[in-house]
Amino acid sequence: MILSLIVFLPLAGALLVLLAGGSGDRPDRERVVRTLALAVSLVTFVATLLLWWRFDSSSADYQFVERHAWIPAFGIQYLVGVDGISLFLIVLTGFLTPLALLSSWDSVHKNVKMFSFFLLALESSMLGVFVSIDLFLFYMFWDFVLIPMYFLIGIWGYERRVYAAVKFILYTMAGSVLMLVAIIGLAMAWAQASPTGTPSFNLLDLQSLTLSWPLEKWFFLAFAIAFLIKVPLFPFHTWLPDAHVEAPTAGSVILAGVMLKMGTYGLVRFAFPLFPSAAMHFAPWIAVFAVIGIIYGALVAMVQPDMKKLVAYSSVSHLGFVVLGLCAMNVQGLEGSIYQMLNHGVSTGGLFMIVGMLSDRRHTRLISEYGGLKAVMPRFVAAFLLITLSSIALPGMNGFIGEFLILLGGYLWNSKFAAFAASGVILSAVYMLWMFQRVNYGELTNPKNRALPDLTPREWALVVPTIAVAIAMGIFPVAFLRPMEPAVKRTIERVTGRSFAQTPAAGGWRLAIWNGGGVDRQPPRRESPGFKPPAGVEPRTATREPRSAGAKNHD
Repeated sequence: MILSLIVFLPLAGALLVLLAGGSGDRPDRERVVRTLALAVSLVTFVATLLLWWRFDSSSADYQFVERHAWIPAFGIQYLVGVDGISLFLIVLTGFLTPLALLSSWDSVHKNVKMFSFFLLALESSMLGVFVSIDLFLFYMFWDFVLIPMYFLIGIWGYERRVYAAVKFILYTMAGSVLMLVAIIGLAMAWAQASPTGTPSFNLLDLQSLTLSWPLEKWFFLAFAIAFLIKVPLFPFHTWLPDAHVEAPTAGSVILAGVMLKMGTYGLVRFAFPLFPSAAMHFAPWIAVFAVIGIIYGALVAMVQPDMKKLVAYSSVSHLGFVVLGLCAMNVQGLEGSIYQMLNHGVSTGGLFMIVGMLSDRRHTRLISEYGGLKAVMPRFVAAFLLITLSSIALPGMNGFIGEFLILLGGYLWNSKFAAFAASGVILSAVYMLWMFQRVNYGELTNPKNRALPDLTPREWALVVPTIAVAIAMGIFPVAFLRPMEPAVKRTIERVTGRSFAQTPAAGGWRLAIWNGGGVDRQPPRRESPGFKPPAGVEPRTATREPRSAGAKNHD
């Protein structure tokens, strides 16, 4: 029951917050509400750490599986589980939510009760996305996520908050509708092939289907577009800068740190394994847009006058790396992509907290309004520097491991993609260090900056864990790579048809690029999607128990 506890504890806490806050907007209850919300988020984080502690790192199966019939007539279940791919995204969500609540402690004073309620409800929905194995359940959580974020932006955001909130929900809902159509189509396809005629939304059932090429192609595109909008990948990125700039600091931390990862997670969990031939057919095209996004996002970030918008466009660039590693679909690329999802959540979440601290002091995010802060805020500048170095992938920091593995995997797949993507590493150093220099060094010319206070105890509580995690991930990547490796290899086997039967068991961080004495530049791919499979839909195996396909119950 640990997964249900993790998923629904924040929601229960959100309801307690409503009760503790009393009726209406009660400023006298503000501290009680904040403390209760923070306590619930910290307990949830501890539960995610316990999940990590109990996780079997040698297994590729789903663990801690919980299965309950929900709507049996339609084959819908409450089916949840966790593997090495989703494990650390759950931990990341638990880690960032308390920081997001703490970052809003001195900046949000309007209806704190509802603000805390929506943030905890958002955490519960995001955790549900990462544990769902039933596609109907996944879609429910996927859409629930939109509601709290819409209100967080629309009520507690800045001047153009309503515009940004509406744009955010319209973009993401458009993709969600496409995915819903494909999910229903998959369930009906299973019903046609099943002897009982009952639909199934179980991911492990649906992976055993063989679809006709036209059907697989269109279903894959429906899933992929929904996920790529959420990432967001160029050219679907235009909603992101507005949402980031207008969102409160806590909203930006969660949006960048967790919500964007739902898109890349959806690709590796659902789109690629469910439709392997279509995925391999479209992967080079998706990679082209990923590389364009890497370079475009970096160039646009370079000319931004607003720090928050600069960090927002840096997300477009950094997540392009994640998508490129997924498209490579080899061990290096896929492990690097999952690792980079975690890295981006830590480093970019930290950058939004840093920008929020300056905005709380000066009520402006314009780079031109600052300069020479090192003279008045030395401790703040030191923390700013370490988080910046994490973002630009300095060796020894978390970002280096992810980008190195992605570029290595990309090179082994297609060296041209890797070469163009590598320019993004250089450009990220340019725009981040240039921004850091203009804000923190030079002459202190603006008199409004002379009396700015240095880090407060609350802000120390924000930056110390962020920096500690960034350094730990850079120095001890084995602790994160080992648990994800079995699930990564199983996903690659499913998508590419390559077998890792002769590969040694997971035993640490290694770059497994040798195969029979030569460099494995491109793993064997499935049959070219130009083939003409039999019309209609039929299961690969007539009888398949979902649990045997990789569901392992530890409860």
